[in-house]
Amino acid sequence: MTHRIDFYNDPQAPAANSLVPSVNVVVTNEVGDILLRRRSDNDNWALPGGAIDLGESIPAAAVRETLEETGITCEIRGLVGTYSDPNHVIFYTSNGEVRQEFSIVLTARAVAGEPTPSDESREVRWVPRDEMSNYRMDRSMSLRISHYLQSDGSHSPHIG
Repeated sequence: MTHRIDFYNDPQAPAANSLVPSVNVVVTNEVGDILLRRRSDNDNWALPGGAIDLGESIPAAAVRETLEETGITCEIRGLVGTYSDPNHVIFYTSNGEVRQEFSIVLTARAVAGEPTPSDESREVRWVPRDEMSNYRMDRSMSLRISHYLQSDGSHSPHIG
């Protein structure tokens, strides 16, 4: 099984050997709860998302990844920010890939479906905003959600 290990400002981290544009999505339902999934590769809670395929637009990748990982069809609404910290690398144990962070985080609203686990998601659920701190997640996910909750569409996107 593939495992994902995140490193931040760690002098012992392996050197990055790839850069893969990816997308994460803050999907909300009609009451404002946020869609989270428990990752299969590290057991942390996270926003839906993944790599943008060749020939695919950013919004199309966001909708596809959300549906594949959670069973929810969404409609893209806006931008939370961009995340490209070269001091954040992600090591995949299955193939030795070490990715430099490169993620675009969008907002969306759910339009159809029910939270459904997948090969990439052990659990999927709607989480009230005030319960986010009860879910173990990687620093990068906490940061993205925090930026969303702080701005909630009223400020400029985070660029970093």
